[in-house]
Amino acid sequence: MDPTNDPNFTPPSLNRNIEPPAHSDKIPQNMPIQPLVLADLGGDVDAPTPHPSVAASGKPEKGPLLHIHSKIPRKHTDLMNSLSDEEVPQLKQRQYSEERILPPTIKVRLLQIADLEEVPHGVQRQAKSLDKYQFPSHRLATTLSDDSKYPLVIVACGSFSPITYLHLRMFEMALDAITEQTRFEVVGGYYSPVSDNYKKQGLAPLHHRVRMCELACERTSSWLMVDAWESLQPKYTRTALVLDHFNEEINVKRGGIRTQLGETRGVKIMLLAGGDLIESMGEPDVWADQDLHHILGKYGCLIVERTGSDVRSFLLSHDIMYEHRRNVLVIKQLIYNDILSTKIRLFVRRGMLVQYLLPNSVIRYIQEHKLYINDTEPVKQVMSDKAD
Repeated sequence: MDPTNDPNFTPPSLNRNIEPPAHSDKIPQNMPIQPLVLADLGGDVDAPTPHPSVAASGKPEKGPLLHIHSKIPRKHTDLMNSLSDEEVPQLKQRQYSEERILPPTIKVRLLQIADLEEVPHGVQRQAKSLDKYQFPSHRLATTLSDDSKYPLVIVACGSFSPITYLHLRMFEMALDAITEQTRFEVVGGYYSPVSDNYKKQGLAPLHHRVRMCELACERTSSWLMVDAWESLQPKYTRTALVLDHFNEEINVKRGGIRTQLGETRGVKIMLLAGGDLIESMGEPDVWADQDLHHILGKYGCLIVERTGSDVRSFLLSHDIMYEHRRNVLVIKQLIYNDILSTKIRLFVRRGMLVQYLLPNSVIRYIQEHKLYINDTEPVKQVMSDKAD
């Protein structure tokens, strides 16, 4: 989120008391999100492929091509089993006493229709106070479905006032891109709403925003969750520290995730954001350089392009972004969806219909609690094309 909306914002160049992010030894050393290419390894880029007779002979291939082959993204159905004949029966017999939660790509997605206050089976609601807070893990996968891949959790920070279909679609677009283009497997996804200390007009109270996010996840998704930790903080929390919180909960406290063979593996945490938020990272004296290096270098970023934004040119121009470009994945919208929460609030104030712009459960919640009806916002903010 934009640091300038912190009511106590001080430009990084003038702030000598910035709380340092987590130390590197607490964050798993995962591979970058972008797959390596031949040029990255210093091999012969134009080296010819092995002769078919070599592959048919069963002899191992030599040279850089063998090393590269394992880095080329392939579909799950194309991946060959790497286990030996002796290991396969042992794997089939291995069973865990607790229920296994599978990644979203292989789940059956069920439509849940229920009363707004009815808690669907297995869903963990968030507390309204920090002393009762518990990290939500009810949909966090406990076991990788493919041991040749690396586990990944997606985190989206924002105001979500209210959450819209664009916010939900961003996760699905990210899931598609990661599955098709990388060697990672998504094992969980989280919304992290900002606290009430975020200085922006039109922000509904935190318990309403968290509740609307929960309703959207409960009724429309089988793998997304809401974490209220950031919203319950007594002050604005920098994005770098929010990602540290997820790393602490998933990798430090829970030890990561199990593989099919029962081993544990560290989970990569990545920030999901729109192109407009990323462009704010280029504004002078807004984001601290140490935070940008921490977010992009230690974790990584999934950027969903928006109408009119040129993210790739920005990556090329920004020194820190370019340095960590291998840890940034740009996601192109094949069907553009630019639903803005600002416009939703405007429609509600004007008595206009918002059907098909956000989930029905969220619409009902807004109506029942009479949210946004009597609010006012600056014309400049309403007319802005930036997401919120």
